[in-house]
Amino acid sequence: MERNADFDVNYLLHRQQVSLIRAERADSAEGRAAYEGLARGYTDRIVAYRRENQKGMALAH
Repeated sequence: MERNADFDVNYLLHRQQVSLIRAERADSAEGRAAYEGLARGYTDRIVAYRRENQKGMALAH
């Protein structure tokens, strides 16, 4: 798996939003669940990215 720093956070935010929109528009419960799962995965990566950046900022002060 790639490190979170290897991705631009804007890309992750975009993918999260696209997944949520697709979940909302899904024709089946299975499709909705799949897109919601993708959105949760992106959310986890965004949170991890933000935590790493906060650590770096705390060290700089």
